[in-house]
Amino acid sequence: MSTKIGSNSGKQLRNPLKTARGLGSAKDGTHHFIVQRVTAIALIGLTLYVLGLIVSWIGGDYASVRASVANPCNAVLLSAFVIAMFWHAKLGLQVIIEDYVHTPGLAVASQIAVVFVCVLAALASVLAIIRITLGA
Repeated sequence: MSTKIGSNSGKQLRNPLKTARGLGSAKDGTHHFIVQRVTAIALIGLTLYVLGLIVSWIGGDYASVRASVANPCNAVLLSAFVIAMFWHAKLGLQVIIEDYVHTPGLAVASQIAVVFVCVLAALASVLAIIRITLGA
């Protein structure tokens, strides 16, 4: 297989990266990957904190648990945990849908459903924490 200089066959020798530049997923994947890893790292520490907080509630009554959640430090960290957890879940489910749902309409509907469910659940959870913190 020989190529002549100046012929059109030189186009076949393009680097695949050059061909992929400017095409959606080739530019967007690293941001998604990094955000998913950052939320995972944040969740390691926050999960340990939340588990320790829950263990400290063992044997406590309703009033003491409510007072513990109402502590501003606990309320902020619980809210951070909830937000990071639902954000991480949304990112993970997005990847699963992209990889395994091949029907275009179903894939779009699933992606929209995941976003709505994660946002609504996160908002409801943070609202509950705020209501407990403010004593409502």
